[in-house]
Amino acid sequence: MHATKEQLKSLKILKKRADFLKMRNGRKWVSHGLILQVCDNELGIKRIGFTVSKKVHKSAVRRNRIKRRLRAVAADILPLCARDGVDYVLIGREQTATRPYQLLQNDLKWCLKKTGYLQQE
Repeated sequence: MHATKEQLKSLKILKKRADFLKMRNGRKWVSHGLILQVCDNELGIKRIGFTVSKKVHKSAVRRNRIKRRLRAVAADILPLCARDGVDYVLIGREQTATRPYQLLQNDLKWCLKKTGYLQQE
């Protein structure tokens, strides 16, 4: 299940710290491979952010690898399964770096389902 280029363009990136801080008011779900935070926005578009703290791993190289894996999973799942008008933040965990890709995809779908933001197909 891969998104088309047009579907990928529908995802906007969260970059401002204030947008990440708004996520405290939303919902959060923890899985083995990642943590998902969701919060409604007034813009009517899907926005996504990624974060991995130094507590996960001291090495910047390792943290960047985790973020790349999260970006790839989000690109495959969110354009097809996530609702519009919602901000999504994926938080990396230690297991994100070594967990099989298919299981990371399943983790993201499961988190979307549990938070109630899975788009009904």
